[in-house]
Amino acid sequence: MLTLAWPFLLLLLPLPFIFKKKQQTKPMTGHLVLPGASQSSALASTTTRQSLQKRYWVVWCLLVLACARPLWVGEPIELPSKGRDLMLSVDLSGSMQIEDMVLDGKAVDRFTLIQHVISDFIERRKGDRIGLILFADHAYLQSPLTQDRRTVAQYLKEAQIGLVGKQTAIGEAIALGVKRFDKVEQSNRVLILLTDGSNNAGAISPEQATAIAKQRGITIYTIGVGADVMERRTLFGKERVNPSMDLDEAQLQQIASTTGGQYFRARNTEELEKIYQVIDSLEPVARDQLSYRPQAELFYWPLGLALLASIMISFGYVSFGFKRNSKNANKGGR
Repeated sequence: MLTLAWPFLLLLLPLPFIFKKKQQTKPMTGHLVLPGASQSSALASTTTRQSLQKRYWVVWCLLVLACARPLWVGEPIELPSKGRDLMLSVDLSGSMQIEDMVLDGKAVDRFTLIQHVISDFIERRKGDRIGLILFADHAYLQSPLTQDRRTVAQYLKEAQIGLVGKQTAIGEAIALGVKRFDKVEQSNRVLILLTDGSNNAGAISPEQATAIAKQRGITIYTIGVGADVMERRTLFGKERVNPSMDLDEAQLQQIASTTGGQYFRARNTEELEKIYQVIDSLEPVARDQLSYRPQAELFYWPLGLALLASIMISFGYVSFGFKRNSKNANKGGR
């Protein structure tokens, strides 16, 4: 179906005719003065002038039509009536840039691996509503719960390590997720927390936030990211170290068990992907049936035609003026 987003703008169509009528009532004005073409209009014959004026009306109508935003509206598409509500809390602290993970045979930092795996996870969540929280020194809501999975994945892709600080506010990340779920009814209320450290920032402790989450019926799945062993070069050769020394697994296990969730250790891609099976096993919650109609913008068609017509009018004036000048020159030579 063809429609207009702002049909009230069509009321502007008679505006040039109103101005023309007012100018014709003035004693010193015998015709409508076309912008930028007063000299050409003086030279033009009555027929040519009327023809140019009609072209101007066409350009004006096309511009008004473009401003009214014509749209092509498709058939209604029903959204899934069952799904899960999943809030992702992703750690952006400085330690997430440690390159102790492997992706496609190459060493990458922890956050790059999370972006890769979680983006695929988001893409598979058809029918579910996804939200995104980023946290470091403090927690920030990047995206509320939405079925627009592509936008959430794009927000995760654009996130940068250190964007919100370098420390780890796990308590605030949980508390913010609890706050967002307070606005949702008939929900699974699942919070997935990904971190590679321990709580060392924020205004609320993980224990306090977890107790509130339990009271509100929110299930938290925690994921500890980081390898057990990593080789690094020193002055005395290679040295094997544990890059996950700061990871507080006991705390993450406690958070998950208190709320009825599970704790996962993600040392590699395969372990991180185990969360898929657990989330898929959750029973979807029925929601009200919603639908939407896809829309395609068409304003550029009348806008392009208006531009093309304006160019043709300009060339017409130039050509007409050149011909008249040539005739006048020939007359003067005689």
